[in-house]
Amino acid sequence: MTSLSPLRVVQMTDAHLFANESQRLLGLPTLESFQAVLDQLNSLEHKPDLILLTGDLSQDGTPESYQKLQRWLTPLNIPTYWLPGNHDFLPAMEQVLDDRVISPEKSFEAGGWHFLLLNSQVSGCVHGYLTRETLNWLDQHLRALRNRPTLVGLHHPPFAVGSDWLDGSTLKNPEELFAVLDRHPQVKLVLFGHIHQEYSQQRRQVQYLGTPSTCIQFEPGSEDFALGDECPGFRLLHLYPDGRWWTVVKRTSYSHQLDLAARGY
Repeated sequence: MTSLSPLRVVQMTDAHLFANESQRLLGLPTLESFQAVLDQLNSLEHKPDLILLTGDLSQDGTPESYQKLQRWLTPLNIPTYWLPGNHDFLPAMEQVLDDRVISPEKSFEAGGWHFLLLNSQVSGCVHGYLTRETLNWLDQHLRALRNRPTLVGLHHPPFAVGSDWLDGSTLKNPEELFAVLDRHPQVKLVLFGHIHQEYSQQRRQVQYLGTPSTCIQFEPGSEDFALGDECPGFRLLHLYPDGRWWTVVKRTSYSHQLDLAARGY
């Protein structure tokens, strides 16, 4: 890779896979939609250099659901990194998602960038929280990497996104995160999942980006729980060694009739 070449990063999030492939989320077969997203990824002009999975990879938290994820991702032979969401079961993730392609590392370098992945999961809760230990870990790594552009990932958004029912389950201590990030101007991007929709907000010099789910989508700006009619997708980022970047959301043509009377999300 030359100094002018970008690192191509794909963010996929909120797959909500089940151990039982016939099980559905609000009528949608999540493995089927995940496969459609992988087909879209494989159709890109350039193969991605790495994949970031930003949580809620499983709906039932079973080892079998993570094994299915591993089975579909490993043949791509693209270095893949992950973090947990509120639906995930971390011990099962750590047990399964650790092989030659899928790495449990939370601090790594690629393409002149550094990546730091945070665990915002609160056991038994839908909302997120970053512990003092996690925030100290983040601060220490950023202090050691002052001159390298950095991307931070977590599951829960640190902002209200304008949907009343979702905004009760965002990150509960965003100001503590901001206090760390404000000390380190090399941080360029913060990626998150959880909201099942495209989202972008700038705070100071950092861009915060939310990404569509690989399964069901949530309607932006909804007061109560509401599903959007957009198709599943992922985010593609081009990261340049000098800290420049650009991004686009790619959506599949996959659609499926949802069952709003089914067991809720």
